[in-house]
Amino acid sequence: MTIKHQARKRFGQNFLVDQQIISQIVSAVGPKPDDNLIEIGPGMAAITEHLVKLCPGMSVLELDRDLVEFLGEKFSDYPEFSIHSGDALKTDFAQFHEGRELRLVGNLPYNISTPLLFHLLGVRHLIKDMHFMLQREVVDRLSAAPGSKTYGRLSIMIQYHCRVMPLIPVPPESFRPAPKVQSAVVRLKPHKVMPCVAENEELLSKVVAQSFQMRRKTLRNCLKPFSEHLATASEVIDMGRRPEQLSVKDFVTLSNHINQSMNASETVTK
Repeated sequence: MTIKHQARKRFGQNFLVDQQIISQIVSAVGPKPDDNLIEIGPGMAAITEHLVKLCPGMSVLELDRDLVEFLGEKFSDYPEFSIHSGDALKTDFAQFHEGRELRLVGNLPYNISTPLLFHLLGVRHLIKDMHFMLQREVVDRLSAAPGSKTYGRLSIMIQYHCRVMPLIPVPPESFRPAPKVQSAVVRLKPHKVMPCVAENEELLSKVVAQSFQMRRKTLRNCLKPFSEHLATASEVIDMGRRPEQLSVKDFVTLSNHINQSMNASETVTK
């Protein structure tokens, strides 16, 4: 089946057409017949048509209704193939679990990639792995180490929850239309055993976000909103350091210290 489909800017559509890159992605995913595989934004099915041969019972989630119809016709010979129409940002991915770990794959629209990653962290305990095509700059931020210019809130929060493995660089000419940026495929594997544990993950997120609002200043200056809980923080972290110098573990240690101080204050006021 053929279809003429104009890529829609409002959906952030850039269709992958490079067969060599597609082959590398499929190889990296390594789908098995019994996998609970879900592709987000299959588009013109450039990757899907290879994945479905290896995992006939896979599912796809597509926002563009014209493409939903196209996919239904294209894969009509695969009775187990499942198509879901909807917005990934508004989708409860827990509905796909059914007692089997999720494997997610997709060429993600760059305009929603970061919020979608945070959305998926909400069901990370149900996910085995994720293979996503993202803007190269985002992949660099995901995998950045302390001290680098790209290290920040995204690096810390994703690395806290997942192991990050950049896999395949993808040039603009691999797409139609060609984007104005470099791309890359990354593998994210949620930790089964957390390397370090935040006592209050919401607080960790707030501490990290507050710290990187003024990344060039010291922690002492960045975290003034938490000042009443930082009196003894220097016992666990050098508060004269800048946020970009702290590891994920350092931030967890700091947020746990603040959390314990908050809990102690609540106990006293009671």
